[in-house]
Amino acid sequence: MLAFRYIAFHYIKYFTVILAALSAFMVGFDYMENGANLPNSANLVMIYVVYKTFYAIDMLLPLSLVFGMIATKVLLIRSNALVAFYSIGYSKNDVLKPFVMVSIMVISIYVAFHASAAFARANEFATNIEKSSSYLRPTSNLFFTYENKYIFFGKLFPLQQRATDVRVFEIDESNLKELVVAKSAYYKDDYWHVPKAHVMRKPDQISFDGKGIEIEERETMLILKGFKPKILDQVYEGKANYTIMDAVDALFLLTDQNVNIDRIKSALYKTFLNPLFVPSLIIIIFFFVPISQRFLNISLFSFGAILATLLTWAVLFMLSELALNKAIPGEVGIVIPVFVLFLVAIWQWVRHSTPSKPKAIS
Repeated sequence: MLAFRYIAFHYIKYFTVILAALSAFMVGFDYMENGANLPNSANLVMIYVVYKTFYAIDMLLPLSLVFGMIATKVLLIRSNALVAFYSIGYSKNDVLKPFVMVSIMVISIYVAFHASAAFARANEFATNIEKSSSYLRPTSNLFFTYENKYIFFGKLFPLQQRATDVRVFEIDESNLKELVVAKSAYYKDDYWHVPKAHVMRKPDQISFDGKGIEIEERETMLILKGFKPKILDQVYEGKANYTIMDAVDALFLLTDQNVNIDRIKSALYKTFLNPLFVPSLIIIIFFFVPISQRFLNISLFSFGAILATLLTWAVLFMLSELALNKAIPGEVGIVIPVFVLFLVAIWQWVRHSTPSKPKAIS
């Protein structure tokens, strides 16, 4: 218990310092690059910096957990605390447990933060402030299909849950059956409400002496059940920075709508599975660390461990981005690499947990 508290305290301390330093560097560098393009408003600049800080934490927290473990292990070696723990009966797994448990706890909180739009969409909001002096921009010329209908929104305002310049086309076997035209629509009670809609119906066959196009004025119409504005904004604009609930809602809603949901699945894989490479990598690196400075150059080992961590993170990041852009399946780009790291970590843990048998003396 003493070893657990001691190691966990130093691990959390180093992790916090490293995360703060890396985030400050990333945000500061970004501000130096884009500061001239920001609006002349102290409030908007402050909001921009906050969102960029959230984005930096989102990017760098997994790396900081691994770097914190390396820094803590180096501290234990140089202070001879590691040798002392082993000499009084602690095993390698006993020393490893604080790193794994703390990292899993932090990763759980990190994943939970993705339920908030301010965290999950932080970089998007910051970019909007830079380009349009507003953290939310309306989506323009949105055209999509849903339940055998084609819908066009001239502008979609996700935050206000409304749209302007609405067109709804009902198609039956490649023939236009009905057209709904309205100036605006708003989302309420799980439906899109279209006030003062102009409905035009075309007969199956148009003839000079037959029935012509019917025009009807409706006070209100209900369309697009369950299609939340955020889902429209994210899915049909091709964005991948979903909150957890938005991604789950979109997944269930669009599964039977002949809409490609690979990007949504990849976003969920990235949120829930990708951070799990951290405890796996911590376990793998841990068992390569010497117990004393006499067995290996600590500076050389630290450099190698940091380089290996950066390379692993870079490969996983590249594969996840390919999956989000539908270049490869999410299962191949995210699930399989994380699962392989997990298997290697479990093998390392079990191998060092099994006591070696003494050799027989002939």
